[in-house]
Amino acid sequence: MQRELREHATQINLLSEGRIAGLYTAQATIPTAGPYIQGDFVRNSAPSELGAASSKYVIFGWLCVVSGDPATFVQCRYLTGN
Repeated sequence: MQRELREHATQINLLSEGRIAGLYTAQATIPTAGPYIQGDFVRNSAPSELGAASSKYVIFGWLCVVSGDPATFVQCRYLTGN
């Protein structure tokens, strides 16, 4: 039990210091509702390769750039090299 409490305390401290955020947040589409703050990151739970030949990419997730409900997000893409 002591180990478990220590792990929880570590997570809370990291969150409060802004060193981790949205650790388990993932969904299949860009967020359209709910309160988010600038810097929140939502991982794409259903990535697939998109784009045209020689410029294909994967949407890794979405980054909140304007706080709000709804907030404004931008795509975070990774080129695949295909």
